[in-house]
Amino acid sequence: MRHTTLGQGTVGVTGLSFGAAGIGNLYTPVGPEQAAAAVDAAWDAGIRYFDTAPHYGLGLSERRLGEALRDRPRAAYTLSTKVGRLLAPVPGGGPVGDDLAHGFAVPATHRRVWDFSGDGVRRSIEDSLRRLGTDRIDIVYLHDPDDHAEEAFQRAYPALERLRAEGVVGAIGAGMNQTAMLTRFLRDTDADVVLCAGRFTLLDQSALTELLPEAVARGRSVVVGGVFNSGLLADPRPGATYDYTAAPPELLDRALRMDAVTRRYGVPLRAAALRYPLRHPAVASVLVGARSAAEVHDAAELAERAVPDELWAELRAEGLLSEDGVLS
Repeated sequence: MRHTTLGQGTVGVTGLSFGAAGIGNLYTPVGPEQAAAAVDAAWDAGIRYFDTAPHYGLGLSERRLGEALRDRPRAAYTLSTKVGRLLAPVPGGGPVGDDLAHGFAVPATHRRVWDFSGDGVRRSIEDSLRRLGTDRIDIVYLHDPDDHAEEAFQRAYPALERLRAEGVVGAIGAGMNQTAMLTRFLRDTDADVVLCAGRFTLLDQSALTELLPEAVARGRSVVVGGVFNSGLLADPRPGATYDYTAAPPELLDRALRMDAVTRRYGVPLRAAALRYPLRHPAVASVLVGARSAAEVHDAAELAERAVPDELWAELRAEGLLSEDGVLS
C-alpha cells in the first residue's frame, strides 16, 4: 500500500495506527523495555501514526510514547492525543493497582478531572506537550465528551480552533464510542477528523448510516478504532467479550457464522475485521492497540492479508454485512 495522510502528517504504509493505551499499563503492567519495543516494531512495520491520551495510565502512555519517538524525525510521523480529562496530583499517591477502577495498573498518583473549558483545553495541551517531549501535536481529539456535549461544543471545540489557528496543534476533532455526536461535530464544526471506536466493525456498522456519508460529503477523515469490539471478533467463543462485557448469544452466533465464512477463504476473522473499515473512502486509518512487539507484528501481518471480494460478497449474501457506502 502507499502512504496515506491524516491532517498534515503521515499514517504509514499499512493503514494502521498504533494505539498506545496498552503501553500505559492497560489492565496489566507493561515493562518500559517492552513498551519501547512495541513502538519500535510499529515503526519498523511502516506505521507512522501514533495515538495516546492523558487518560491512558495517568500520563504514562504519553511519557512512554514520547520517549520512544524522541529520536525519530518529527516530520515523519503523526502524533495525536486528547483533551477533556485533566490530571490532578493526589498527595501521597497510592500503590500499583489503585487506578484499576479506570482500567490501568498504575499508582494512583493523580485523579482525573473532567474539564472541557477553554482554559482546561489549553492546560491539557500544555501538560501533554511536556509529557510527550515535543513542541507540537498533530491531531487533538475531544475525548469522550458524551456527558459534556454543550460545554464541548461551546467551549472546548472553540478553544481547539484557536489553538489550531495559532499553530500549537494541527488537525482537531473528537473521539468517541458513538456516532451521533461525532456526526454533529462534522456537521456543525470545522473539525478535520473524528475517531470512531467500535461503531464501524463487522458486528456494528452503525457508522454507515450517517457518520461516514457525512465525512465523505464534507471531505473529512475518520479514524476507526475498536475493530475487534473488545475481543469477540478476535476470538469468537463462549465467554468472549463484546464492548467490554460478555457477548450476547445472538452476537456470538453472528461472529461464529462470520468466522465460518472467512475460514472457507483461508482468511482469519481477525484479518477481515481489520481490513473491513479500510475499504471505505472516508476511513484514513484503523487504530489497533498493542502492548508488545509481537502484537504489533501480528496486526501488521493481518493488515497485509489479501481478502478476496468473494468473501465480502458471501458475507453480504448471508445478511451478515451491510454493503451501503463500502467499496468492493
